Amino acid sequence: MSYPKLLENLIEKFSKLPGVGRRSAERMGFWILNNSKEDAEGIASAITELKNNLVFCRICNNLSDTEICLVCSDTSRDQGTICVVETPKDLLAIEKTGAYKGIYHVLLGNISPQDGRGPETLNVNQLLERIKKENIKEVIIATDPDNEGEMTALYLFKQLKDLPVKATRIGLGLPVGSAVEYSDMSTLSMSMRARREIHI
Repeated sequence: MSYPKLLENLIEKFSKLPGVGRRSAERMGFWILNNSKEDAEGIASAITELKNNLVFCRICNNLSDTEICLVCSDTSRDQGTICVVETPKDLLAIEKTGAYKGIYHVLLGNISPQDGRGPETLNVNQLLERIKKENIKEVIIATDPDNEGEMTALYLFKQLKDLPVKATRIGLGLPVGSAVEYSDMSTLSMSMRARREIHI
């Protein structure tokens, strides 16, 4: 015997979420069913508001509910150091360490030829323009230490080599093949402090 169509439809939708299997989707569906209409409407409203109003910061590409994100709006940050990350989740992971007080640039991806992603899919030109206009002195490349992240870092270093900036790469602490967003705070703090300058 199957569930009523409306409940089955909700379970199928929940099953599409990452890390959510059929059993977890069923539990979530019954939670919605067993709680108040206001709770369900609140969740639906939050999802709709997120999709309609969350944008990428026009300066750094971080997620924001305003045109300029909280990091870019903070004038107390070191405006001469820019940390380049793959995703907004990586930015948030580094922010949680409290070890970095500069500004960011989010590429919104990495170079992965097997997945059809080349340098042209990234916000590299926007980064280069920022470096030229904003008097950036150091660029920290904090892409993941996996094949795609290293390929992206190498490409960025080549783009930066003729610019009057110090280019560094996050260092000790992050094992090869891992992801910035899943690293613990102490590991990320160590990596930020142990960044190394790259010469190409």
